[in-house]
Order: sequence, then C-alpha cells, then structure tokens
Amino acid sequence: MLIRKIEVFLRRTGMPATKFGRMATADPRFVLDLRNGRSPRSATETRVEHFMNEYRERTHAY
Repeated sequence: MLIRKIEVFLRRTGMPATKFGRMATADPRFVLDLRNGRSPRSATETRVEHFMNEYRERTHAY
C-alpha cells in the first residue's frame, strides 16, 4: 500500500508530511488525505514512487 511506503519514507528521512505532499504532488494535504482513506490514481501513485526513489538517490537517504 502506498501510504505505508510513504510513512516509512517520512520516518527515515524526517521529512514533514506537508513538505512531502508539496514536493511529490504539489498538494500539501496529500499524505493527510491518504491517511484519511483517499485512494490515489495509478498515475499519481507512480509519480509519488518515482519521487521517493529519486529523492533517495539524490540524498543517499537509507
């Protein structure tokens, strides 16, 4: 599930949920909405996973 991957990413990087949402989807409420049951489109899910992978590569985070 995407929200679980995001939660792990947030814990490991120390990034606030609103910053993640802004950077990954241009929506600061994205993570909060997922926590409340929102289901992202498959294109959004792909974009978010790409963002996390790129961020890890750029910053060598975990």
